[in-house]
Amino acid sequence: MNATALESKPIWLEEPRPHFSSLKQDAHFDVVIIGGGITGMTAAWMLKQAGKTVALFEKGRIGDAETGHTTAHLTYVTDERLSRLVKNFGEETAQLVWQAGDLAIDTIEAIIHQYRLDCHFKRVPGFLHAALTKERDETSELVKEADLARKLGFEADFLASVPLVDRPGIRFANQACFHPIEYLSELARRIHGDGCEIHENCEISDFEEDPLAVLVNGCTVRCDRLVVATHVPMMGLTSLPSATFLQTKIAGYSTYAIGAKVPSGSLPHASFWDTDDPYYYLRIDPTTGKDYAILGGLDHKTGQHDNPETLYAELETVLRRLIPQAEVDHRWSGQVIEPVDGLPFIGPTNESQFVATGFSGNGMTFGTLAGVMACDWIIGRENRWKDVFDVHRTKVRGGALEYVKENVDYPLHLVTGFVRSPDAKSVDEVERGEGRIVKIDGKRCAVHRSAEGKLTACSAICTHMGCVVRWNGAEETWDCPCHGSRFGTDGHVIAGPAEKELEPVALA
Repeated sequence: MNATALESKPIWLEEPRPHFSSLKQDAHFDVVIIGGGITGMTAAWMLKQAGKTVALFEKGRIGDAETGHTTAHLTYVTDERLSRLVKNFGEETAQLVWQAGDLAIDTIEAIIHQYRLDCHFKRVPGFLHAALTKERDETSELVKEADLARKLGFEADFLASVPLVDRPGIRFANQACFHPIEYLSELARRIHGDGCEIHENCEISDFEEDPLAVLVNGCTVRCDRLVVATHVPMMGLTSLPSATFLQTKIAGYSTYAIGAKVPSGSLPHASFWDTDDPYYYLRIDPTTGKDYAILGGLDHKTGQHDNPETLYAELETVLRRLIPQAEVDHRWSGQVIEPVDGLPFIGPTNESQFVATGFSGNGMTFGTLAGVMACDWIIGRENRWKDVFDVHRTKVRGGALEYVKENVDYPLHLVTGFVRSPDAKSVDEVERGEGRIVKIDGKRCAVHRSAEGKLTACSAICTHMGCVVRWNGAEETWDCPCHGSRFGTDGHVIAGPAEKELEPVALA
């Protein structure tokens, strides 16, 4: 793959977005929302419809984070197999979980139809099929999965051969796809105004509990309720023990995607995902002149792959095996947050604050549902998913081994980060476009040299819990292998749970 010929950013972020000013004065709103992705924007729109005044703050541009880095499948089929949900939680809860995704798709579709939005929403079938890169007979398991889905009221049919992939699988009717940034932009235009505000380039610096307020850009914004919609929740008003315990129940995984032009009309417009772990996921969309394919997969715990740049080449090999004519022109990565028991954590952490995280590969649907649930909580409306996704649930059903496995990473990588030799003996060894860990005055530093030759250095110690970060050459970020925090080359926080930037280091 010739990486220099590719756009190293999501295709979605090429679309124009409205700009919003940063906050410049103190204010008071009914609700403050932190995060300008699908969760925050859905909550803001819902609350405005309910008559609440809302301020939404985004530390960068709206949609820049995980909503802009998704592949934007809309499906109620969860990463956790339906049969496993039934085994761990019972049929009633498993049915509710899938119904949550169904409601989310219907909600997105209703908003799009209400405003006649042009964001390429389309109902398509979704296919769960046998593993793409392994030869094994999965027919009986897939037949049982389809039977169970129908029993619980979902339209599912077993196919001996799924179109395009020629593998046995299940066809789920009435799934969907859309353009996430066009949708987000249209929502934002309808939220801002009439007592509601969106502000970009606004990073929350502190919280006050009595009276409730957030400090942002040197201003104090008071509110009655707070919604933290930041992918990995900021601690906010949550106690340190409670916030730390929630962190032990989720884990950040990096995921990779490539986009390619394919001959128009030659492939089914649909979504596909296989049974492997990690699984591959593919969508085919109609566009002007040619259709477009997006293939993703090869997930790994953030900061725990030695050479993530190679994963794009692996994705292209799989895509060309399926679609030899594919013309790859984009590549990007994102992050998914995996909950230890397969269900997201959505709900209040205390009487004033609401959080949402752990969406796995269903970010667009669970994010939309989280916005609905936040609105219901604030206006006092009953919601039938509040107990299913309760943030405070402690029983790890069917996931005790996973809980132990995920959390052994912290002490392991905390130690190995300091035992491992630095990547370079001096900053002179850091090549252009590269990042390396270098010891400077006895301290481990994250040193980056830009393509133009400019050197930047900061502490290599993650500000969350003290692990040594690692260089991610695929995205040019510093990633923490312990809990998945990500930082820019200058040390600014891209993704939590870290909330403070890496400490800058002066170079002679």
